[in-house]
Amino acid sequence: MPAPVLTAEQIGHLRHFDNLSRQLPNDWSLMQNKGYGQDGFNAYRYQLAYTGYALALAHFHRLPAAPGLFQPTMQRLMDKLLLPETWMYWRDISRGGAPFNAHLMDSLTEEWDPVARDNIMYSAYVQSLALLHDYLFDSDRYAQPASLTFQFWSMHWGGAEKRFEYDRESLNGHIYWQMVQNGYLGVACEPNCVFQICIQPAILGFRLHDVITGGRLAEETIAGYERAWADFGRLDENGHYNMMVIEDSKAVVPNGKPTPLMDAWCGSLMNMWNRDFVRANYPRQVEQFLVSGPDGTLSVAPMGPSEIMGQQVVSEGDGNFGWLAVWASEMGDARTRDGLLAHADRFMNPSWRDEGLYYPRNDTVTDADGNLVEMGPMTGSVLLAYARLNVPDGLWGLYNHPWSRAHFEEPALTAVDRDVEVSRAEVVDGVLHTRLRRTRDLPGKGNVTISRLVGRGRWTVTADGQPVARIDGTAVESEPGPFAHAVHVHGDDVVLHCPETPHTFTFRQDR
Repeated sequence: MPAPVLTAEQIGHLRHFDNLSRQLPNDWSLMQNKGYGQDGFNAYRYQLAYTGYALALAHFHRLPAAPGLFQPTMQRLMDKLLLPETWMYWRDISRGGAPFNAHLMDSLTEEWDPVARDNIMYSAYVQSLALLHDYLFDSDRYAQPASLTFQFWSMHWGGAEKRFEYDRESLNGHIYWQMVQNGYLGVACEPNCVFQICIQPAILGFRLHDVITGGRLAEETIAGYERAWADFGRLDENGHYNMMVIEDSKAVVPNGKPTPLMDAWCGSLMNMWNRDFVRANYPRQVEQFLVSGPDGTLSVAPMGPSEIMGQQVVSEGDGNFGWLAVWASEMGDARTRDGLLAHADRFMNPSWRDEGLYYPRNDTVTDADGNLVEMGPMTGSVLLAYARLNVPDGLWGLYNHPWSRAHFEEPALTAVDRDVEVSRAEVVDGVLHTRLRRTRDLPGKGNVTISRLVGRGRWTVTADGQPVARIDGTAVESEPGPFAHAVHVHGDDVVLHCPETPHTFTFRQDR
């Protein structure tokens, strides 16, 4: 069944992702939150990683024949994920001092390498994003030695250069052996704290590594993980996902006063390998969190500040709203997803910048009428876009039904100029279908490169069903009309110059 053409909002989200990825190193505009540093759920590592996941799902399910639209953005996101600003928090957090590891401070030392021990809340995202890239684009980019390098030096403090070199193989293996050494319970985020959610990205990484290499790490990990958690239970006594296990005491920490974030985040990702369990619990769990609004809109109850160790801690309650939208999208619960998105569009100031759609930060929790308006960058830039771009069982499909080798032999858009909007790109019964439009509001030449056509017989190119060109080897025979000079061959590729109004182009091999 052909994929639907992307909506203006979906195109806008993809454009916003691309815009953020193009910001200069350490320009974190529209990504900064009210919390301090990289301590909370709006941290740069989460924004970058789930932007990558959303792009992967959009490519896999919606625009599978447009790798050239997605690959450069994902590479730029990885470059940002490796910047010290995203991982330097670990130098301090690795020493302990939090509620569940303060008693370990005397035995913990400062750790500069952000993936050497614990810190699965960062290492798994580097691992899974690298493997997502190499799987989706049939690449060995992150298999190269030192392709994942963490580097820091300051002339003012810190001593000699800190440099830690990994690649997708060494990092994947390192995380796996930490799982084994901990009896498959998981790998800690903060020292001593094994969160149930935080191993899910690593499982995705293991699965992608298996697809690429033919191994069985994901299967082995899940079997051990299920045995380890059987002693604690996935759900607490109120039917919500347990938050974590304390490593030294093996005490379980429940969701407490249940928050949507923990259930929704865990359920969204766990669905990829434990779908029946997640779906069996979803309806009861999600209904406890939803607040009905006007005209079918849905939101969640506002969160107040928390008190931890005698201090008032700034809440990041918008993550409850954003993760619920993502969860609903993965569950195929269109009513909930659309109700939450409708609330966001009505009350949360959808905004456009450089053709990109996002919801800007707002530290005010509710408006004068009591409607939730709080917005942080994780929800406003990433999660609502993820929910709008995802499809039912999106992660489950990517995890369980990977592309065959034949996919990478099909015609595809392998380079897309920045000023080109792609709303459809897929191969159906051997025919490449793509819907394109050029915008004058962004830099570029309006060109799209299509590979895997030249030298593979004769092809007919149509625009909205009307023939515009025929390709035979390197020769192009153009039809008269508005697209007479739009198609030409450059080396081994076909280059199409896009119009400023949307048109559907097909590339069909003559039989």
